[in-house]
Amino acid sequence: MTTMASSTVTFSFGFRLSPSRHPIRITHSTVHFSPRPTKKASLNLTSSHSISGFTTQLLPVRVSTAASPSQTPRTLTVVSAKGYKMKTHKASAKRFRVTGTGKIMRRRAGKQHLLAKKNAKRRNRLSKMQQVDRCDYNNVIGALPYLKVNRQN
Repeated sequence: MTTMASSTVTFSFGFRLSPSRHPIRITHSTVHFSPRPTKKASLNLTSSHSISGFTTQLLPVRVSTAASPSQTPRTLTVVSAKGYKMKTHKASAKRFRVTGTGKIMRRRAGKQHLLAKKNAKRRNRLSKMQQVDRCDYNNVIGALPYLKVNRQN
């Protein structure tokens, strides 16, 4: 003996986007569940059958959008920094110098140890100062002790 059962569920959603004054509404979505006639009620997990023999039939969803044409999509800016983050003013004073024109200079990395393996030309290049990148200026300026920095350079 098989029993036929059918149920209808109606959903109505209203989404509101924060910058817009016009809501986007999805109305009258109907989902029908109708059982398949099976000889035994078993859990069937194949790609052609659904769980417990039920199939889901989705009717087309009508979406009415009332967005204004003057809206433009927003862009997301991703900022990454190398990260010269100093703990104290004294630590940053030892690592950075401000030139007379207001540029922040730093030492090149790699001249702390094992200098016997490096040739004279390489040691000379590593001992020179290099300008700090513009994206790191805010981090370095926050730790510099009372030094005048020209942000236009």
